[in-house]
Amino acid sequence: MEEALKKLREFRNARDWKKFHNPKDLALALSIESSELLEVFLWKSAEEANVEKVKEELADVFAYALLLADAYDLDVQQIILDKIKLNDSKYPVSKAKGTAKKYTEL
Repeated sequence: MEEALKKLREFRNARDWKKFHNPKDLALALSIESSELLEVFLWKSAEEANVEKVKEELADVFAYALLLADAYDLDVQQIILDKIKLNDSKYPVSKAKGTAKKYTEL
């Protein structure tokens, strides 16, 4: 991930785009790119979706998410591990296995 983030920073900085990459606008861009990812699946089954378009839009989602984490100096691996730990307490296997219910409904 460090190599990807380094390349993203280089790409952004070479174009003088850092001034546009404030946390609010990165969050907006992330939401927009997530919507573009959803569009790949619109009116199709998962099997009918164009995998190349999924890759392209997912790359945009990851790029903006990484840049947003970088803007706040967050350790992506650590925040994911922290979230898994939190979810483990909210969704114990004994209650959550095989159900899609929200933790408040378990």
